[in-house]
Amino acid sequence: MNQVLIIAAIAVVLVVVIVRRFTGEPLNARDLFVPPVVLLGIGVLTMTKEHFSALDLTWIVVSGLIGLALGALRGTTITLLTRDGVLWQRYTVWTVGVWLLSLGTSTVAGMIGSYLGAHQDLRPVQLSIGVSLLGEALVIGGRALSTGYPFAPEKTQRTNSPLLPIAEKGKFRIGR
Repeated sequence: MNQVLIIAAIAVVLVVVIVRRFTGEPLNARDLFVPPVVLLGIGVLTMTKEHFSALDLTWIVVSGLIGLALGALRGTTITLLTRDGVLWQRYTVWTVGVWLLSLGTSTVAGMIGSYLGAHQDLRPVQLSIGVSLLGEALVIGGRALSTGYPFAPEKTQRTNSPLLPIAEKGKFRIGR
């Protein structure tokens, strides 16, 4: 897939996530940790196709630590609330500010790495965003656990099957 299309798709997903979280959404452990892990996996898989130099490895580690720290900082700006007895999260203006700081820092780190001779393909966008989201998730997860309130339950997919209400009541009928 074209790198520009991948970046555009990731940008659209990020905007949707940021808007949803800015308005407030239930804090679900699966939604908190799965996206960073998936993005990290895709990023690492992309990197395995390249050859590393010592400079490349240093650049990956330093920019990864910066991304993790900025994600953790972003995690401190998120408001945790309770609604219906479960945790919710809401981004604040400060959260968006740290997102912008992260974007600027990532751009500058990329420019410095390229100037020094590091290979650009060794730090894919998916890896950068995944590391940043992992930092955010670790801080939010820790803060959430310290509240004593439960995470929101996972969203279930309901179908329009006429048997679903029967199945939920524990009565299974076939036919009339």
